[in-house]
This record gives sequence, C-alpha cells and structure tokens, in this order.
Amino acid sequence: MVGATSAYALVMSGVGREIVLVDLNKARAEAEANDIFHAVPFAHPLTIRAGDYSDLKGARVVVIAGGVAQKPGESRLQLLQRNSDVFHQIVPSVLKNAPEAVLLVVSNPVDIMTQLAADFAAEFGVPSCRVIGSGTTLDTARFRTLLGRHFDVDPQHVHAYVIGEHGDSEVLVWSQATIAGLDLDTFATVQGKSLTNAKRLEIDENVRRAAYQIINGKGATYYGIGSAVARIVDVLLHDQRAILTVCSRIHGVPGCEEVTLALPHIVGGQGVLATLPLPLTAEEGDALQKSASIVREAINSLKA
Repeated sequence: MVGATSAYALVMSGVGREIVLVDLNKARAEAEANDIFHAVPFAHPLTIRAGDYSDLKGARVVVIAGGVAQKPGESRLQLLQRNSDVFHQIVPSVLKNAPEAVLLVVSNPVDIMTQLAADFAAEFGVPSCRVIGSGTTLDTARFRTLLGRHFDVDPQHVHAYVIGEHGDSEVLVWSQATIAGLDLDTFATVQGKSLTNAKRLEIDENVRRAAYQIINGKGATYYGIGSAVARIVDVLLHDQRAILTVCSRIHGVPGCEEVTLALPHIVGGQGVLATLPLPLTAEEGDALQKSASIVREAINSLKA
C-alpha cells in the first residue's frame, strides 16, 4: 500500500517522467500500475507500468517499500532478520540494474532498514549518502501541522523538526521551533495565544503516537508517507538542496557516529549532501543519544 500510494502521489504531483512498479506479486503490481495510470489524464503526463528489476535501467531514484509483515508471536528481532534477508535480495537486484540511482528506503523500521540497505549497497561501491530513508519526514510534517493548527498559521511557515529514530524514541525539538523567526513562547505572546505544558504534551503525544491511532482505526498508514515520498523524490530529481529530516548514516555528531537516524539534512541530486546538527538543550541531547542507542542495539543484535 505504501509503494502504490507513493506512486499515486508522484503522479498527482507530477514528479518524474516514468514510474515502474516492481513486486514479487506481478499481478498486483500490474493492477496497481493500471489503476494509477487511469488517473494520469486528470493529473500529469507520466508513464506508469509494472516491470522487473531489468526495467529499472537508467532510474535516478528507486523507492524501496518492500518487506514482510510481523507474524503472530514473532519477536521484533526475528522480524528484522527476515526483512534483512529480503533487503539482501532487493538491494543487489536494484543496483545491478540501476547502479547510479539514489535509494530511498520506506520500509519499517526505516532507520534500521536504511542502515542495512547502505551496508548491502556498499558492496557495490555506493556511498552511504546515496542511501537514505524517509526518516522523520512525516513526523516533522505532523509536528508543524499541529503547531500551525494551534496558532492558526499555515504549517509551511512553521519551522520545527523531529529527529532521531522514526519511532517511540523520536525527539521533538521544541527549543528550536520558530514561526516568523520567533521562538514559540515569543510568538505565543505576540499572538495572545498561550502554549501551555499540557498543550505541548498533547502535541507530542499526537505526533509520536499518530501511526498507532491511524492503524487502530484503518489498519495501516499510507497517504501521509506516500506524500512524503513524493516530496523527497522531487527534491532528489531536481537537486533542490532542500532541508529534510530524512535518515542517513551519521558522521560527526557525538553519540550518533555510524548510526542511521534522522537529523536535518541538505538533500540534493546525489542524496544527503550535508548534515546539520541542531543546538539542542541538555534534555533533548540526552533523548537523541538514547534514540541513537536503540537503533545501534538493534543493528548489533542483528549482527550477533
């Protein structure tokens, strides 16, 4: 659903020129491609079709949304191992046919799967900066949306970030959130609308637990992440040098070295061009270190 919805979002946004859907279930891929293709006359002139890995030749971006679902009674580590085996098949198959592509991983747990994808890609000489994950792009959008709703401001003019693991340990960086260049407390005073601790906790809960709420109601999330994928792909294809909280292997940030997690990155045609460490409060810094340790422990357990 995430892969198909991402393809639909690409078509409706007019991102790219040709989209190929590859899946083990070829009938499903063909059905999804045909269904989305029928939306083209109402959107943008893109070509979308089902294909095999060989059809990825010349692709500039490959979105990886594959993986297996958790079985009843299966541990997180067992699920990770099975998904690692899947990626060990997918990543080489992609790079044998599209060696110059940027890989965008969407499969969860996205930080760990992106790190695994980068390890497999390294065997083909692909630098880790060209293997990125959706990270907390959607979480950051949720944070900005809720702040915008509270202050009655267009979320596109709210600057706030969610960093760390895409999951329960993610960190909402309240200390650096701004609107019109003003910190939130100052903006609240200017607007005459308070931002209480209770409201902050409510926003934190709604950002951090949003996926659980949606899954409880409809079984899965795909519209929001599909739109996030379309945005990231647009940035990659047009070398926009946008600042996005994608996840990538971190270098030069104490406590996060060689761990894949989300921080603000400058993203362009070759993937992550630079990482932008935020000036965090002591509490936020500790939370980021804890988040990094969770990802690191999961990777180490897989290696063990």
